[in-house]
Amino acid sequence: MPETLTAIERRIYHYLVDYLKRETYQPSIREIGVRFGIRSTKTVTEHLQSLQRKGYLDRTPSRSRALRILGLNLSPDTYTIPLYRNAERELSDEEVEARYDLDRSLACSPDSFLVRVSSDSMGEWAILEGDLILVEPCGELRDTDLVVCERDGRVEVRRRGRALGSGDGSAARSSAVEGNGGPSFRILGVARAVLRRLPRD
Repeated sequence: MPETLTAIERRIYHYLVDYLKRETYQPSIREIGVRFGIRSTKTVTEHLQSLQRKGYLDRTPSRSRALRILGLNLSPDTYTIPLYRNAERELSDEEVEARYDLDRSLACSPDSFLVRVSSDSMGEWAILEGDLILVEPCGELRDTDLVVCERDGRVEVRRRGRALGSGDGSAARSSAVEGNGGPSFRILGVARAVLRRLPRD
């Protein structure tokens, strides 16, 4: 996954995705500013530069509508979701093993991603080693959430032990989940779906 977005960056990114799918062209910097009540075009440009730096889009600074959302499927009904091969490393384009076009009713966020479970940590939920988990990055977690975490290079799914406060996710990444924790422990997001290819024989 590219770097974590701030709340306003995430809102702008989702707006760009929805606008492009609806209109087939990108909004101007002024249109983005009007949509979010940002009077300064310089501030809008700084948000777009941050989205570019974090790997969510590419843009040509000299043109008003020269935005390209990276890895985007233009179908209005689907999101293109990356599968990352190694959750222990920084989740970046270099770590994308495959991309899947998932219906928006299943992949509820354009910044969702897939990782492969490397532990039978949630056998009671029939989540098994090798399953693909659809992860939604989330800064605020509830007690009822199934949390996808990386611990010592292994992807696990755990029940939240206690609610976290709202924020940018930094608290979530350092919090323990049902007795797990330590310096190598980090939360990737909330599990939204399990994908499993069944054997043919």
